[in-house]
Amino acid sequence: MVDGKIRQALETMPKSELHLHIEGTLEPELALTLADRNGVTLPWTDIDGLRAQYEFENLQSFLELYYALMKTLKTKDDFKDLMLAYLTRANANGVRHAEIFFDPQVHVCTNGLDFDMVLDGLLEGLEIGRERFDISGGLILSIVRDMDIDSANRILDMAAPRKTEILGIGLDSAEVGYPPAEFIDQFARARDFGWHCVAHAGEEGPAAYIRDALNLLHAERIDHGIHIQDDRELLERVARDGVPLTCCPLSNLRLQVVHDMREHPIPRFLHEGVVCTINSDDPAYFGGYAAANYAALADIGMSMEELASLAKNSIDASFASDDRKTQLHAQLATWRTQHGL
Repeated sequence: MVDGKIRQALETMPKSELHLHIEGTLEPELALTLADRNGVTLPWTDIDGLRAQYEFENLQSFLELYYALMKTLKTKDDFKDLMLAYLTRANANGVRHAEIFFDPQVHVCTNGLDFDMVLDGLLEGLEIGRERFDISGGLILSIVRDMDIDSANRILDMAAPRKTEILGIGLDSAEVGYPPAEFIDQFARARDFGWHCVAHAGEEGPAAYIRDALNLLHAERIDHGIHIQDDRELLERVARDGVPLTCCPLSNLRLQVVHDMREHPIPRFLHEGVVCTINSDDPAYFGGYAAANYAALADIGMSMEELASLAKNSIDASFASDDRKTQLHAQLATWRTQHGL
């Protein structure tokens, strides 16, 4: 375990977070509060009973709990409160810019909520966070790949009048059996909106999904991308072209994508020139926010210099404006000086 001094340094290190599902920040305490507030009956009535569910065999076992707790989100204030709870924790973890996934297909098509209400609540929380913490960022609308494709098209219809308020499109949820090739039309439409394109690929799915996300969806970043280690040619291409990977160490460990943090390929990726970034994915479920993920890498021997390089990558790989990136790099440079790096 890293000592308190190193952990505090990692908590204050300026960084961007580029792979964060806002629904995955729903802490058990807030879920129970929202359930009570909104009259939602959950199978678990106390915090200990709910926390006992947070042991996962794989991605699907996690998703079952994830979707069950999403049903507690009902109102604009719920979504605002969820965003503010995350940004409060992000601020304490040194996050200065956040590009945040949300899953409107589940909220609208499954849970019967209004798209504009969901978006309004999240955007209001983002604006308050910007004013309160000086955290910049935006929303990435994620297509839930294992839901009916018609629901994805309906959501894009709803998003079209508000396309300038959304940063990009993503592709998430159960990966195996839902290859990127199934979503070419939706990503083409998103590009017509002027959105950035990112996609989950190579977490549980094969390296071929990463190649297809790049070639067919024109993904600018690959979310996870761990199985790129199985394809040397693709790894070299991603390094050469500077395609960022938004890696999530604690998530990978909890979902058994890797079985021991010492097996994680991030140090090798960094050594081979891949633009790796460090993120918390669904931190309420996976045991830690941004700084804890950096600390997990410190635990396996990555140096502070290497960790600072990962933070630099997170700024470079973001969709922030050039001016904002300049500000963030200046903050990181000041931090490096303070810590003798």
